[in-house]
Amino acid sequence: MGTTTTTPDEWPPNAEFPFDLFVWKKHRAFWDAGNIQFTDSSGNLFFRVDRGQSSDSSAHSLKLILDASDNTLIRLVPLVKGSWQGFMVNDTEEKELMFSVNRTLNTFTTLEFDIFLGDGLDEGKEADLKMKGSAFKRSCTIYKGNSIVAETSLMYTLGFRKHFIPRNRFRVTIFPGFAELSLVVALVVIFFDKRKFWI
Repeated sequence: MGTTTTTPDEWPPNAEFPFDLFVWKKHRAFWDAGNIQFTDSSGNLFFRVDRGQSSDSSAHSLKLILDASDNTLIRLVPLVKGSWQGFMVNDTEEKELMFSVNRTLNTFTTLEFDIFLGDGLDEGKEADLKMKGSAFKRSCTIYKGNSIVAETSLMYTLGFRKHFIPRNRFRVTIFPGFAELSLVVALVVIFFDKRKFWI
């Protein structure tokens, strides 16, 4: 199945085909979140990640999702035990709670998260989205019910021999029917938080 080529201003693309973004990190310092970028197959920048500023002691863990024009879209706030909240941002001010993320499994090989959209984190409420996979394998899958919303994967070149692309670069495929591209990017950033991209 083919994928579409588009530009940030043209999103969402044709809903009949999956759409690929490519995640890469220029430097090895995994704590330097500003080096994470999301581009299309032509190298056009769609999103980048920056560190937020706050007087709180966890300021170094705050993350901002910015678009290609450096407009802040989402502010990611870490809580406890792998939980996060994502806020829609307008002029660097928190506008409203966009989603909450709870980590439900954290082992050497597997991570799992429940995602609640809006302020829907009520006791007993079923998660709107689920996310699971292996950070080491660059494998992260986001589900809505039984349907796959997006998934990440390592890349390799085709030919007589397969050559894997360096591990600090991998693919995010967004499948038809889900137009919240910035939400997918934010969830991928959370999934790989504090993971060493070059291992």
